[in-house]
Amino acid sequence: MSLGIAAKLARRELRGGLRGFRIFLACVILGVAAIAAVGTIRESIKAGLVTQGAALLGGDAELELTYRFATQAERDWIDEFAIRTSEVADFRSLAVIPEGARELTQVKAVDGAYPLVGAVELLPEMPLAEALTGAEGLPGAVMHGLLIQRLDLEIGDTFRLGTQEFRLMAELVREPDQSRAGFGLGPRTIVTTTALENSGLLTPGSLFKTKYRLDLPDGTDLSAAEDAASTGLAGGGFRWLDARNGTPRVAQFVERLGAFLVLVGLSGLAVGGVGISSALRSYLAGKTRVIATLRTLGADQRTIFLTYFIQVGVLALVGIVAGIALGVGLPIALAPLFADRLPVPAVFAPYPGPMAEAALYSILSVLIFTLWPLARARDVRAAALFREAVTGTSRWPGWPYLLATAFLIAALLGSAILFSGNLRLTLWTAGGIGGALTVLAGAAWLVQRAARAMRPRLRRRPALSWALAAIGGPGTTTGPVMLSLGLGLSVLAAVGQIDGNLRRAIASDLPERAPSYFFVDMQKDQMPGFLDRLENDPGVSRIDSAPMLRGIISHINDRPATEVAPGHWVVEGDRAVSYADALPARTRLTAGTWWGEDYTGTPQLSFAAEEAMEIGLELGDKITLNILGRDITAPITSFREVDFSTAGMGFVMLMNPSALAGAPHSFIATVYAEAEAEAAILNDINDRFPNVTAIRVRDAIAQVSDLLAGLASATAWGASVTLLTGFLVLIGAAAADQRARTYEAAILKTLGATRARILTSLVLRAAILGAAAGMVALGAGLAGGWAVSHYVMETGFAVIWPSAILIILGGALVTLLAGLGFALGPLTARPARTLRARE
Repeated sequence: MSLGIAAKLARRELRGGLRGFRIFLACVILGVAAIAAVGTIRESIKAGLVTQGAALLGGDAELELTYRFATQAERDWIDEFAIRTSEVADFRSLAVIPEGARELTQVKAVDGAYPLVGAVELLPEMPLAEALTGAEGLPGAVMHGLLIQRLDLEIGDTFRLGTQEFRLMAELVREPDQSRAGFGLGPRTIVTTTALENSGLLTPGSLFKTKYRLDLPDGTDLSAAEDAASTGLAGGGFRWLDARNGTPRVAQFVERLGAFLVLVGLSGLAVGGVGISSALRSYLAGKTRVIATLRTLGADQRTIFLTYFIQVGVLALVGIVAGIALGVGLPIALAPLFADRLPVPAVFAPYPGPMAEAALYSILSVLIFTLWPLARARDVRAAALFREAVTGTSRWPGWPYLLATAFLIAALLGSAILFSGNLRLTLWTAGGIGGALTVLAGAAWLVQRAARAMRPRLRRRPALSWALAAIGGPGTTTGPVMLSLGLGLSVLAAVGQIDGNLRRAIASDLPERAPSYFFVDMQKDQMPGFLDRLENDPGVSRIDSAPMLRGIISHINDRPATEVAPGHWVVEGDRAVSYADALPARTRLTAGTWWGEDYTGTPQLSFAAEEAMEIGLELGDKITLNILGRDITAPITSFREVDFSTAGMGFVMLMNPSALAGAPHSFIATVYAEAEAEAAILNDINDRFPNVTAIRVRDAIAQVSDLLAGLASATAWGASVTLLTGFLVLIGAAAADQRARTYEAAILKTLGATRARILTSLVLRAAILGAAAGMVALGAGLAGGWAVSHYVMETGFAVIWPSAILIILGGALVTLLAGLGFALGPLTARPARTLRARE
């Protein structure tokens, strides 16, 4: 019976339109749209990776080797297994022009079958085979436009890779498998593998990877094909990829970034929840006499609760539908503008997953933030008809509502964990949001207490005294303002501090400790000449060199490594391995013993201590490494402290020399030099040893910095949605507060106050609240930035003052704008009419 009556009453209330619920709806729509948009973009990219997996991979499947080409027996098995096969070698080298300029390039050496899928786009247009044939007795090459520009080349000019001359035939516009390049230190150059036979770049032990792209028969079961390759090529050190997930790193990055942005969206929902709660409280406060009248006519508490619960539910449903439509429709509508700029393909379309995710988050958030105001409304008594304020209400709702709220919060956290797939990140985010809201609520209470305490001392400054009275007096909107604005600014403050400290570490701290160059692919007989050139250079302060091979950790204690340490970077792909007789300089053992000089016994292994702890390794555990197709099993006899943050030389694994005896390999060296000596070093080494590749560390640092800047920008845009939601809440709070400020202005005008002084009071009030919210947000942001920098990034932390000052000024400015937008009413109010209406 109560439900039927409540439905009729709710329907009558809804006839009044959206008055009082505009901010409520805006907060719901914006929060839902943000999460739906992020989910739609994420699913669109995932769909693009799936539908175009073969094109991105360069074939239906790929078998990858490190440091070597397939043997004839392996190649025979591959050719028999696939309809067509393409062999691609990938490595870095220096492109050198006759005038002496040189630039690092990522070289792709291909055969006549490349590409199996898609086409290479060149300028001027021509078939790739024609371009690579060359002209005037020299093999041809195609280059990325950026590299052509850096070397100041023209089509038809010559350049050198290693000891081989090439003729530039065309500009490389697009390669079908370009998104798989990932983190490359140089623009692309494509040549034929046969043209590199006498270049000295693909000798045994050189750093290169070979990829065998396979065109499989239609209808091939890729899972069965992977099993067949694992059996037929067992022990060869092959890694398998197929069209089901041709770009695993890209897909993983997209998934993680999407999950993180969804959690940022949850911060927006928390801010929107404050607005929802504030808007509903304001609306219900205006309905006090209606509720009291209904109670007088016999309506019980359940009927009152259901009446407004139904009304809120209908409006929330409208907001959720509109938010989903906006969040899904906007990426699809804008797809033609930015789809081509994405580094991966995307199939933009409505996907049910993101829509369901956004709807679930929003329903739970609306319920969490509306239960308490509705529970308090049900306690309004009939006596409120004869009183100015709501009476008979309790500060805390009854225990059923407390339990329901706790259950809803748990459901929201569980949903976030399920959708994001990251328990730790979700819990940290939830804890951060909860902690920030608690701190902001406490700060709002302190601001009100301080305003009440300071006001009597500032009576000689009327405008400031009135501002403090409005902040600390009854019916103040200090709480919603501090919570909504403060949380958005906290996220932005944390992002700004993290980004600034990473940039500072990269731009200042790291270069002081980092080497100038990495030199790779040096042969053993080249090392004396290499060291002689550098050791006699006064501009060189330090040289580190070591032999280097690359191997795949295939098993740990006879179990597949990917099962023992799933997802850990050490077991994903190949890793650098070196050997040493004596304990290397600047190396400290943290556990175990070194094998000692002239050791020739069974293989032993020294492992990086931090990575071993992360994987769960102990002394005596057996590691099986596949190096150049050969399995080597060795127990861990020691752990070492390895600091990768210096960008210097560091190996996860070191072995005794006899364990790797006979394995072809090259040497790597790091050179620490003065900036003015770097150019001469590069020119001399490359002229004497054309096969040696130099990687300038500052270029790598710049690329990492750009990547981090992109991540920070994406996160900041996500956080800006939170701030926009907070601004809407400010508007709602200002609108709800307008009646009280109008009444206050009418009294002040009656007592002789001027409009200028009243406006000053309103400006001071907004500025004080905004600055207070900004300072509290800055404190929360500094704490969050320090925690991430210290525990996650493991870098030093210093306050980035420009970002910090902008947060405080931004808080004051945003609050001021929201306050000024509603200042016209109090300033133009006529005292007589206002006071008469109040009676």
